[in-house]
Amino acid sequence: MNATPVTASHPLGSDILTALSRRARHLRQQQGLTLRVLAERSGLSLRFLMEVEAGRGNISIRRLSDLANALQTTASELVTMSQPGEEEAARRVIALLGLRGAGKTTIGKRLARKLRVPFVELDHRIEARAGLTLAEIFSLHGEEYYRRLERDVLVDLLASEGPMVVAVGGGLVTAAETYALLRRQATTVWLKARPEDHWNRVLRQGDRRPMSQHPQAREALRELLTRREPLYARAKVTVETGTLTATQVVDRIEAAVNAA
Repeated sequence: MNATPVTASHPLGSDILTALSRRARHLRQQQGLTLRVLAERSGLSLRFLMEVEAGRGNISIRRLSDLANALQTTASELVTMSQPGEEEAARRVIALLGLRGAGKTTIGKRLARKLRVPFVELDHRIEARAGLTLAEIFSLHGEEYYRRLERDVLVDLLASEGPMVVAVGGGLVTAAETYALLRRQATTVWLKARPEDHWNRVLRQGDRRPMSQHPQAREALRELLTRREPLYARAKVTVETGTLTATQVVDRIEAAVNAA
């Protein structure tokens, strides 16, 4: 069988890979499969399937056939343009991004209540999976382990649950594969604020640890936000929160998501 890869450099490659990512994700979710189960069925790696669903899979005809068989369809059906309902499926999940103090929990709960969908904090799911607090995960296993766990929990969350508002950790955007997956399967919303807003909100929550444990914490936060701004800016929607009330932010997000 011909194993020539279809890539984005091919004249039709970009369209084909986009169609493949949407169809594969839609069929997998429709059948209630996690990426891990699909990997076992198809003989393809979990990492490769994540690339496929992110629209970056350098896929050969042989691999395309294996994936189609696992999803109980044909290779030609997998690369057809999106079917009705597939675009809407991604929009049912709204993911809130931003540094600590962005208001992801406050806004997320209000938005979920207004939309009548569940609110999920990804970090809480990660802690439940590990049986450890975030501090313990980082202390005992390090950031690399946390990022792998973050990706696995997110994959399972998106594959197994329906419409929701999910708040993700501030550093998720630095994990390229995980962030690409989130942008493909959810409407991402950056709650944009100034460094001063982040700082003041954390202090208003009663947490004075940043100031007591790190005298330069305020400047460090400013530098961190500067480094991550280009990543946050890749979100589908950006809402400036500095001068808005929580209710106004929720209304802006709802309007922007509908428009997007």
